[in-house]
Amino acid sequence: MIHKYKLGGFNIVLDVNSGGVHIVDELTYDMLDNVEPPFENSCPQKVMDKLLRFYPRDEIESCYNEIVELSNEHILFSEDDYEKYAKVSVASPIKAMCLNIAHDCNLRCKYCFASTGDFGGGRKLMSFETGKKAIDFLLEKSLDRKNLELDFFGGEPLMNFDVVKQIVQYARSREAEYGKKFRFTITTNGMLLDDDKIDFINKEMSNVVLSVDGRKSVNDNMRIRVDGSGSYDKIVPAFKKLVDARGEKEYYVRGTFTNHNLDFSDDVFSMYDAGFDQISIEPVVCDASKEYAITEKDLPAIFKEYEKLTQRILDNEKKGKKFNFFHFMLDLDQGPCAIKRLRGCGCGNDYVAITPDGDIYPCHQFVGIDEYKMGNIDAGTFNYDMKAEFAKAHVYTKPECRKCWAKFYCSGGCNANNYQYAGDIHNAYKMTCQLEKKRLECAIMIKAAHCAENNQ
Repeated sequence: MIHKYKLGGFNIVLDVNSGGVHIVDELTYDMLDNVEPPFENSCPQKVMDKLLRFYPRDEIESCYNEIVELSNEHILFSEDDYEKYAKVSVASPIKAMCLNIAHDCNLRCKYCFASTGDFGGGRKLMSFETGKKAIDFLLEKSLDRKNLELDFFGGEPLMNFDVVKQIVQYARSREAEYGKKFRFTITTNGMLLDDDKIDFINKEMSNVVLSVDGRKSVNDNMRIRVDGSGSYDKIVPAFKKLVDARGEKEYYVRGTFTNHNLDFSDDVFSMYDAGFDQISIEPVVCDASKEYAITEKDLPAIFKEYEKLTQRILDNEKKGKKFNFFHFMLDLDQGPCAIKRLRGCGCGNDYVAITPDGDIYPCHQFVGIDEYKMGNIDAGTFNYDMKAEFAKAHVYTKPECRKCWAKFYCSGGCNANNYQYAGDIHNAYKMTCQLEKKRLECAIMIKAAHCAENNQ
């Protein structure tokens, strides 16, 4: 399988199974519309007749032979050797956990998937006792995994920050006993950030996610306080203070764009101009009836905006200014391991979420969906059959994914979105599929531009 497209002045061909990317001339690009394995000893006459209107015979023959040679070397039209890994895609030890430390929030973001913080189940905070049990659960279920990931999530985790600190201390106290190492992340809206919290976060959190939507007008339209006022002026100086003190440790600012700001490249650069160089802005995922929803009619404008953002990033780099845009960060050399490419984030298998009540869900986006409640840490229950079901939720059990050129990059998409908007974790939510494919095309084009510049 190959995927070919034109973007940024490049003719790009992706060999899906090998991951090889080829920048080709016009003749090769046109010929690839007309040939595929098994190949003949020479260019088929019907292909020759079609191309002779535009190219010389000897160039056509040479091009055909080069394509055959690339195929023989398994770097074009390569065979799919990933399905054999899918057959051994079994349940794994749990290595990552999302702790919903607070089912409460001091913002009322209009697009919040968590019902403005309480996930539809009432506002509450996780107790330290529940947090301890969650740590013990992860230590037990991680088996021989040494490195463990724990994300503090909400709602707004800083509303329960004393418990965050207690849980970190407790987890650290058990690392040596179990031969484990915890890596902590926290996601915050920044409203309660102060010097003490910044110091603790920068000391203990390997990564921190800072929520802001870009321009002040955009942010304050959606990310509002309980009284309806905006949050931008409060959070951006606090975020900048945290980042400036963070040194080389990981962070990123993360925003959401809606149909109100389809010019979201301006929001990306607004965040960059505010002093942030690790940036993500993602499309809202919600019911199409919402007034801010992204729908099919918005896709052409969004595709053009991704292309615009791509060019703006490249132009910015030529001025010696660089930043990382999350969705364009793509490793074409090695990439994730085979299993990771097949089933993505590990939702419900090696990753789970725990609520303040101790309920276990496949991930934070499944919280509140009773059908996918996996158990409870207080009751000592855990649904291993459901865990096995998620272990088998990979690109070869998702019919639309099997035939998609982007399958090894999106890894089947978000299981929660697939369930909520396509009816089943094995169905592909086509809206996000189309957006993901466009982002991948742009990311590959940036790599092509870098290669072209380096070869000059």
